[in-house]
Amino acid sequence: MNTPGLVKCAGALLALAMCSACWSSAGAPSAAALSARYVGRTLFVNGKPVTAARVNLSPLRRSATTVPDRDLDSRTFEYVINDYGTYAGIFKYPNSDKEIGKITNVGGQGCTNVLYGYGKKIFWIVAAFNQITEYTILKKPLKTLSDSVGMPSSCAMNTSGDLAVGILNGSGAGDVVIYKNASGSGTVYTTPLASEFFDGYDSQGNLFADGFSSASGFRLVELPKGGTKFQTIATSNSVQFPGSVQWDGKYVTVLDQLSNAIYQYTISGTNATLQGTVSFQGSSDCAQSWNVKNLVYCGDAGTNDGEVFKYPAGGSPVATFTGGFDLPLGVVAVER
Repeated sequence: MNTPGLVKCAGALLALAMCSACWSSAGAPSAAALSARYVGRTLFVNGKPVTAARVNLSPLRRSATTVPDRDLDSRTFEYVINDYGTYAGIFKYPNSDKEIGKITNVGGQGCTNVLYGYGKKIFWIVAAFNQITEYTILKKPLKTLSDSVGMPSSCAMNTSGDLAVGILNGSGAGDVVIYKNASGSGTVYTTPLASEFFDGYDSQGNLFADGFSSASGFRLVELPKGGTKFQTIATSNSVQFPGSVQWDGKYVTVLDQLSNAIYQYTISGTNATLQGTVSFQGSSDCAQSWNVKNLVYCGDAGTNDGEVFKYPAGGSPVATFTGGFDLPLGVVAVER
């Protein structure tokens, strides 16, 4: 059953049909071919499951011009990762909010080799239909991995360099595959989730993941460090729709895509106690966010752009990225 927040995309779908001939971009599918539907509470775009709660399929073309890869004196770079099979836009905020380049034929979510903050030189892009690729900045592919159980949706790395990849759909829906040292074929772990949306490690090496239960309700789960079985974690507040799970240096955080808020938790046993809420204005649906200590980057599927917020202040964006976007689903930040 759909919640009221989910049906807000209906207007965007109508607008899409009305303006299907209004725009095009390299690497983006034809607007006339785009369609969306819900199966339970999981959104399918062009028949493929995505981790967004609601989407704007009528992109707002803030700027179609991509600045060539030059003037790269910045040490930090951000990647707004769009729909599967499209591209990731490259940015170098705070030097500029303009797109400086692209990685083509990718999509989905991203992660890097730090728990939060700017990753050290490398990052991963993970997307359904079995695309798990490691890159070094700016956009050189290093290696690829695969899974044998379904459609990967998310990724996270611990401080030892292990890569955890969540499975959104397919025969292993809800599973998490952990690749020791980010290599090999991986070990599959079943979870209490019917579909896995996002995952993240804390500073102790415990792995958390969220998604939907078989009853289409939000659920947070944990694989304790050294453990072999995921357990359900009860949150002290209600979360409407699964979003990014990330350590922020003090708390395990969970983004609620429908509430446009990040919840900060302390974890004790199988209970997560809410310690703070960071609310955002001016965003529609941060499908994935990435915390860099005093900032949060947002790939906004609802407004079809990328946004930057203060953390933990929240509030309105301090910057909005300009470039071509095609249903942002992920975001990650890296430094040289």
